[in-house]
Amino acid sequence: MSSQINFKHLVNDENRMCKIVLAPFNGGQPHGGVDLGAEYMMKHGLKQQIEEILKWNTEVLDPLNGVNLEQLKAEADEQEKETKPKIKRADFVSMANKKIYETCKNDISKGEFQLTLGGDHSIAIGSIAGLLSRYPDAGIIWIDAHADINTVNTTESGNLHGCPVSFLANMDRKDWPKSFDWVPENLLATDKIAYIGLRDVDAGEKKILRDNNIKAFSMYHVDRYGINSVVEQAIAHVSKGNKDCPIMISYDVDAIDPEASVQCTGTKVDYGLNNREALFLCERICETGNVVALDVVEVNPSLGADETEILKTVAMGCSIVRCTLGETLL
Repeated sequence: MSSQINFKHLVNDENRMCKIVLAPFNGGQPHGGVDLGAEYMMKHGLKQQIEEILKWNTEVLDPLNGVNLEQLKAEADEQEKETKPKIKRADFVSMANKKIYETCKNDISKGEFQLTLGGDHSIAIGSIAGLLSRYPDAGIIWIDAHADINTVNTTESGNLHGCPVSFLANMDRKDWPKSFDWVPENLLATDKIAYIGLRDVDAGEKKILRDNNIKAFSMYHVDRYGINSVVEQAIAHVSKGNKDCPIMISYDVDAIDPEASVQCTGTKVDYGLNNREALFLCERICETGNVVALDVVEVNPSLGADETEILKTVAMGCSIVRCTLGETLL
């Protein structure tokens, strides 16, 4: 990277602001503990790292503060024992995402960086919808072992952390639970998203990806072409020739090989990104100067066998943030 290149959001501007949105939500999947991910990353010193190492100003936003999430989840589970709906905790997931959406939409301005710390990946419905309210032409780079594009009709598990992209893209909207009516229509075009790191994709999702001609790079493509080529193709695809196209990264830590560093996540899949590939993604996309937002999700400290496993996963989550905000090796 040439030191003479002036990357827009990397300019050492004393006024640049990173809004940290806490989203400690676990209702989109069955595992407890993923709601602790944001807390552990903050206790690991993430806010101080952003301020002291990278010289950003920060402000913490907490849209779910005051909401008894565990009680609401328990009530939803109890109610569903009788009704047995296909979609699990729909109203609960919708409520949390609407609050996240409203915070991202109303409390973050253009030019401020939106950092959302999950929580499970269902929270991307709110975070990305909020980002697109400011940057409707933004491209989304979704880094994940899973496509998370099941619709309410194709999901087999009923867990909504496997469905956020379909909500953002308004797929099968007529069949949505009514509580999701707040999600804006015509939000995310399917040609403005690119996946990196896929390796566990449901049959229904494969059909959705093919039918909508969605750009998706699996680990096969990473192995065949190399991580730099894959990232550059993803950037080019979502940018559509606009060198100033805003880009958001939605990063599920299960994209990373569990043997590399990430054991503390709920849906581990072998043979993923190694540690350098995982961080290079962020460094390379950061170099465009166009990154305006980042989700880091599915860090679950409760799934660690010991403190070492927990620390490695939490530290990787923090490294993803720092690399996206401009940390470099030299």
